[in-house]
Amino acid sequence: MSLPLPLDGLSAIVTGAGRGLGRAEALELARLGAAVVVNDYGQPGRDGSGEASAAPAEEVAAEIRAAGGRAVAHLGDVSDHQQARELVESAISAHGRLDILVNNAGILRDRMVFSMTEEEWDSVIRVHLKGHFNTTHFAAAHWRARSKATGGPVYGRIVNTSSEAFLAGSAGQPNYAAAKGGIVGLTTSTALALAKYGVTANAICPRARTRMTEDVFAGFQEPADGTLDPLAPEHVSPLVGYLASPAAAGVNGQLLVVHGGMVAVVERPRVAAQFDAAKETFTFAELDGLLTPYYADRPPNETFAAAEVLGSGTATARSSSTSPSRST
Repeated sequence: MSLPLPLDGLSAIVTGAGRGLGRAEALELARLGAAVVVNDYGQPGRDGSGEASAAPAEEVAAEIRAAGGRAVAHLGDVSDHQQARELVESAISAHGRLDILVNNAGILRDRMVFSMTEEEWDSVIRVHLKGHFNTTHFAAAHWRARSKATGGPVYGRIVNTSSEAFLAGSAGQPNYAAAKGGIVGLTTSTALALAKYGVTANAICPRARTRMTEDVFAGFQEPADGTLDPLAPEHVSPLVGYLASPAAAGVNGQLLVVHGGMVAVVERPRVAAQFDAAKETFTFAELDGLLTPYYADRPPNETFAAAEVLGSGTATARSSSTSPSRST
């Protein structure tokens, strides 16, 4: 008699699941037993351009069903509040419940901060950060209502997609880096707010070869010997499956970098130094006397950004660390 799969009986939403990382994540959740709502707005351009199409989501849902799983497709723009509501409601309607939310949908509109237009800023913040909030809002409300109705904790898992761009400070992506940093803040806030209802929320920073990163990793060829590409999205999806599972009940409010057979747990920031005023408050001269020499002794390019995280992992990952940030 075969053992039950880790996600048997659970229902999941994966946004941006028509291609790339989202597709691999939807397939993995289905392989682990979850019934999946495959969401994708289906625009062909990675900048969010072109006509919306149901085809990408329908194709992934059909692939899951052909393998014996359960899946329905959903054409919807998660940056639209009402469409995000309809997405959550569709999971409950199709599968009778919602247990897992994987937020992955995103676009890119790269430009240096002095050249970026208001629309380029707004569109990326809207799809990434507002899109994560919209779906999280409705899923959280659903779980809270269920918890109140049953008088105890329920099952809920949120996996959000951040990026190393926010950790390392991607110079040509101020909109994307800001959105991805905001997603981490949203994740930790959500984790604390929903823990009492039995819900966890975690964020991942994936590095993978997708439509979003095709130019970033253009110089790194896929293996010719038939082995799995170190930058394949399939290196990321098992972690998503784990975080969505009962086994990860003790993992909450965490940030993990994942790629090429490597998972790194990112430590929260720590205070490097503290200075106290001699009297009730600081004077300019006092701050000058404390902070100016402190920073004079530090490397000039050392900022809050943590570019060293780009060097973690395999040799392939290290060699591609010049600009690996566009990973969703």
